[in-house]
Amino acid sequence: MKTRPPRATISDVARTAKTGKTSVSRYLNGEVNLLSPDLKARIEQAIAELNYRPSQMARGLKRGRTRLIGLIIADITNPYSVDVLSGIEAACRAQGFTLLMCNTNNEVDLEQHYLQLLSSYQVEGIVVNAVGMHEEVLNRLQQSMLPMVLIDRKIPDFACDMVGLNNVEASTVATQHLLDNGYQALLFLSEPLGSVNTRRERLRAFYDTVKNAPEIAAENAEVALHQPDALEKQLREFHQRHPDKRCAVIAANGALTLQVARALQRLALRWGEAIGLLGFDELEWAALAGVGITTLKQPTWQIGYAALEQVIARIEGSEQSVSEQLFSGELIVRGSSQPLR
Repeated sequence: MKTRPPRATISDVARTAKTGKTSVSRYLNGEVNLLSPDLKARIEQAIAELNYRPSQMARGLKRGRTRLIGLIIADITNPYSVDVLSGIEAACRAQGFTLLMCNTNNEVDLEQHYLQLLSSYQVEGIVVNAVGMHEEVLNRLQQSMLPMVLIDRKIPDFACDMVGLNNVEASTVATQHLLDNGYQALLFLSEPLGSVNTRRERLRAFYDTVKNAPEIAAENAEVALHQPDALEKQLREFHQRHPDKRCAVIAANGALTLQVARALQRLALRWGEAIGLLGFDELEWAALAGVGITTLKQPTWQIGYAALEQVIARIEGSEQSVSEQLFSGELIVRGSSQPLR
């Protein structure tokens, strides 16, 4: 079995170039004006011969900078998180930072492990996509004192920058769309509310929108993401409670929209015919499912990019007041919410 040759060090470069490590360090740091042309050429040749690659981590630590950003994601399987990650990564490349991504999978032990790991790597700031993250871990984040930006989540009594969707505006637009299209019974479905402000804000805006239409039957229910029997029961009973009304469901996020679509198929309730359906988050398959599923599209890439820009601003010493940067969504209308004919 072949063994990999040892990685060349700065001492190896200095020995090969017949000079000292100080001269090599000056070359690597761009201080070539302090070197003679002959010495500069010898160092260049030694680096090429040895295939020397300086440790960016070591160089950064020597300057007191690592240029590392930590990203904590509660659930990487969520399409929303994937799109946000793409925006964050693009901003990192544009700003010259490297991203360390940690997927906690909504497990408290992993959340604590990754917090310790990011600390050991001396990240300069953290972006947190914390929907579903446990409160005890959020408390530890508060105590870290690192520059931090939260995506689509607020923590009570914790002053921290936040970037996300204008949930009130988006939920109002979605609900009003269904009212305008003649739906008379609406069910707002979400995962358990807990202390997750995004779910609570969307639900509150839903009820605020329908309160001026007393003839509308408005309900909400909470279902865990992976409880198909409970979800089917909620949908079946909702539809049966309103046999003489035109019914529609609002799913509070993309992952739940998928589960609702599956449950409706099992119940033989066709969206756009027997029942209306509108989901938060644009999904790649939404246009292809039956007559198409109406969605409230979030500018997820832009949200991720803006979050990274904000954390870098804090790293570089910005002392502006804590900000809440909200983006508007876009209603993508398809056949699942078609009006009465």
